[in-house]
Amino acid sequence: MSKYDIIVLGSGPGGYVTAIRASQLGFKTAVIEKESLGGVCLNWGCIPTKALLKSAQVFEYLKHAEDYGLTVKEADKDFDAVVKRSRGVADGMSNGVKFLMKKNKIDVIEGFGKLKPGKKVDVDGKEYTADHIIVATGARSRELPSLPQDGKKVIGYREAMTLKEQPKKMIVVGSGAIGVEFAYFYNSMGTDVTIVEFLPNVVPVEDEDVSKQLERSFKKSGIKIMTSSEVTKVDTSGTGVKATVKTKKGEEVLEADIILSAVGIKSNIENIGIEDVGIAVDRDKILVNDYYQTNIPGYYAIGDVTPGQALAHVASAEGILCVEKIAGQNVEALDYGNIPGCTYASPEIASVGLTEKQAREQGLDIKVGKFPFSASGKASASGAKDGFVKVIFDAKYGEWLGCHMIGAGVTDMIAEAVLGRKLETTGHEVLKTVHPHPTMSEAVMEAVADAYGEVIHL
Repeated sequence: MSKYDIIVLGSGPGGYVTAIRASQLGFKTAVIEKESLGGVCLNWGCIPTKALLKSAQVFEYLKHAEDYGLTVKEADKDFDAVVKRSRGVADGMSNGVKFLMKKNKIDVIEGFGKLKPGKKVDVDGKEYTADHIIVATGARSRELPSLPQDGKKVIGYREAMTLKEQPKKMIVVGSGAIGVEFAYFYNSMGTDVTIVEFLPNVVPVEDEDVSKQLERSFKKSGIKIMTSSEVTKVDTSGTGVKATVKTKKGEEVLEADIILSAVGIKSNIENIGIEDVGIAVDRDKILVNDYYQTNIPGYYAIGDVTPGQALAHVASAEGILCVEKIAGQNVEALDYGNIPGCTYASPEIASVGLTEKQAREQGLDIKVGKFPFSASGKASASGAKDGFVKVIFDAKYGEWLGCHMIGAGVTDMIAEAVLGRKLETTGHEVLKTVHPHPTMSEAVMEAVADAYGEVIHL
């Protein structure tokens, strides 16, 4: 039996980061992985989707070359080559994780790991033991009873990344980050896309102004959007697929080549020994305390299998905090109210903190500022005038309650708001921080200026 200080079950952005930090802290560490190092994020999620989206963005540029005073005789694409590039990027990142495991002297155990009592893990019949076992098995595409996935005509995000042929028509069910990113990609490639969303707004977790702007931008791009609508039945018996959609006005039947189900994720906690060990769960989430300890000493859980936000950067932060606590460091619990969320369609979306609606529902006296990119010199020069930056401040104390952005490159801008909120900065401090010109980021300063009645360029 092999003995370790720490064993991490799963090697996604939660698992492999946790293992590296554990090794840095002097723990003898192993990672167990049943498929590819890097997990879903590096192989089937965050990274390869961004590669697809970049191809779509470049194709959009080619199609609109005349807007920049350029001539492209004919813009065309090779769908297979686009998919192949995406897989190449994913493979490169997975190999990068392999290098990091070797560099940090972390043992990689290939196979399916199952927890056992007594701080043990069984991997395909071979037993390993550790003082601390951390579950980081991630999540997969959730299936609805009315929308069972067959992997051919009704697919999840994984199949959507590797289709052999580009569909002429696609229905995307769900308008969270996964749904709108794929809707943008396929629409840009030339697929006729319809989004069906159960709630009244697309990207429903975002500020309502952001949702409305994305809907306008998407409709301008030719994407059809059906909100307050639900797919109740699917017929895959023909050459394509027929979806019965219940709307406010009654039932409607949509026809397409493929339906992409993007209705959320489900944690991977089945068959990994949770019940055998006696670890407490609530539905498909492992219950943990502020330091990711389960109810059973020596067993921990991080990432998508726990009740926090299902985001790669959250999983990484939780894993680091978990092993630093194990190492006896004085750690501070993660502030889940200051976690940035990003959607990488075009326009991009990035946000942190309270929405305007949430702030008002809490009875807070607030100042709201908004600066449109149509008034930004950099945005105009870039040909990316869709969107805005919106900020929300506490009127009495100047606390930065929330920041919501939609536009080109905003996923790279949101960190300013996250850091500002972490450092408890005030609106006046942001105003007195000189922002470079011309940049997209100065829209943050201008939005704050608008909140305080000092905006210059509106």
